[in-house]
This record gives sequence, C-alpha cells and structure tokens, in this order.
Amino acid sequence: MRVAVVILNWNGRNFLEKFLPAVISNSKESEIIVADNDSSDGSVDFLKKNFPEIRIIVNSENGGFAKGYNDALKQVNADIYILLNSDIEVTQNWIKPVLDLMGKDNTIAVCQPKIKSYYSKSDFEYAGAAGGFIDTLGYPFCRGRLFQTIETDEAQYDDICEVFWASGACMFVRADIFHKFGGFDEDFFAHMEEIDFCWRVKNEGYKIMYCADSVIYHIGGGTLPKSSAQKTYLNFRNNLSLLFKNLPASKLYFVMPTRLVLDIIAGIKFFLNGDFKDAIAVVKAYGHFYLMLSKNYSKRKAINHKYVNKIYKNSIVIDYFMRNIKKFSQLKPNKFS
Repeated sequence: MRVAVVILNWNGRNFLEKFLPAVISNSKESEIIVADNDSSDGSVDFLKKNFPEIRIIVNSENGGFAKGYNDALKQVNADIYILLNSDIEVTQNWIKPVLDLMGKDNTIAVCQPKIKSYYSKSDFEYAGAAGGFIDTLGYPFCRGRLFQTIETDEAQYDDICEVFWASGACMFVRADIFHKFGGFDEDFFAHMEEIDFCWRVKNEGYKIMYCADSVIYHIGGGTLPKSSAQKTYLNFRNNLSLLFKNLPASKLYFVMPTRLVLDIIAGIKFFLNGDFKDAIAVVKAYGHFYLMLSKNYSKRKAINHKYVNKIYKNSIVIDYFMRNIKKFSQLKPNKFS
C-alpha cells in the first residue's frame, strides 16, 4: 500500500522547522510531501536547504485548504493520502493503527486519529478531538469538544468507532475515493470542507472512522486564529452551503429557515457584545450564500441525498446552552440516528 503524508503549507515556515523532523522520523512507511500554497515567508527555500529529501509541490496561488489540497493531490501517486496540518506534532506509530483499520474494511473511506492539544497535552484539541458529529440543525461538534468546552482525555474515548466527519487537521483518506468524489469543494476555501466531503462520501454508503490508537498533538489556529471575523464569515457561509448541498429535501425546508432565525440571534448577540466585525461577518456570509445559491443548487443535484447515520437528532445548541450538557458522554446514544 502506497502512503503519502501531504502537508499543506501557507507561511508556516516556523511550524515546518518545529514539527517536520518528527514527521520524517515517525513516518518511515510513507512518502512525505509539502504542498506549498504560494507562501511569502521563504518556506520553499527553507525546505530545499534543510530538507532536500522532502518532495515539494508548489501551488501557483493560495486557494485555501480546499483548492490547495485538490491541486496538490492531483500530483501525488498513492493509495492512501494522509492530509496533515503543518502545526501538528506526530507520535511514534501514528500511522500503522489507522492503516491496519482501513485495510480490514474497504468501506472505510476516511479515518482520523485522536487529536490532542499541543499546549495542554492532557486535553483534547478543538479541531477534531475524538471524531466529529453534526446535529439535526447542522451544528458540528466533537467527542471531547462541545462548542468551547474542551474535555480532558481520561481514556473515555479510547476506542475505534464510526463518526460523521473526520478533522481536516489530520485526515487519512483513500485516494481513489477522494478523486471519485471530486475532492474538496473549492468554494469553501477553508473551514467545513472536510465535513462536506465526509457527508458526500457517507451518502454513498462509505464509513468515516476514528482510531484512538493513533495520537497526534495539534496547535490549532495556525492560519486563522480562533477569534477572527474572517473565520466567523467562513464558518457561517460554509455551514449554510454544507446544509443546502447535503440535506435531503425532507429536512431542507425545515432546517434552513430555522437556521436563519438562530443565525440572526447569533448576529445580534455579537453586536450586543461589541463584536461588531463578527456581526458584520454573519451578514456578509448570508449575502454571499444567497449569491451562490444557483451554483450550490447545481452541486446539490449531483448528490445522492440520504438521511445518513450518525446525525444527532436533538439540538446541540439547546442541550449545551439550556440543558447545561457540556460533555459528549452526557448525550444519549439513542439520539444518534
């Protein structure tokens, strides 16, 4: 089995210097590739000088996470792609457990490791934790992370299980399936493109898995900080596109109006808290979503819509803010369809 670790880099020279040596020493079974997204910080020259053994793919522009990986992976010959953020510390034996799992079941299209915090290594990390899920209104969350509440890793998620989405911070994906489904939606640019991809894959009966036997440590916010109006804009816009594209018609006509009301409330809350840039970002996100409706409708028609499994039937918003549920383990298992 040919395996390629592909690190998408944009102005992450410091991360490459810090974390690439561990990737090299702990990934002997894989080809290691850095795909540079038109960096301006000297990343490519740094790699050529200090890591001449590493293959470099230079993208002609910064097309974000989605286009960056789509462009790069067209040039990578492998059976399994491991998409790895530059701000991640890998550990010994981080690859083999996932490959073993995927090798036993050809219906597993995507898998993620346990993702913990680099700065607080006993805790899970925001972007992925122990596997991703989504609720009935389209709000994503993770085992180990509900909204801003991060759990300490106490072996409560030391298992192998099917999830709804895998984190783009570290995603193992079968190359043939990645290309069969057209890769990531480049209109997303960054944020939630991995959820969109996983949802489209699940619609065709493939599995998305989590493997706790593989562990990595993620800094997070390496490209956009967690508190960013641009991130707010991308999250709201892309979440709307995600739902419009992938929800079956039986759910679409309830979820979209409900989300409009909830997002208006969120925008008002931003405004009242003095987060004016975030409030404007919500308005901007809706404006651009409506401008993209025709294009997204064409994408929607190409999807085989089903009400796929692992969707949480309740509202995670109500559970978290009104019922004071702060841990994934407090959610009722029978509410996951």
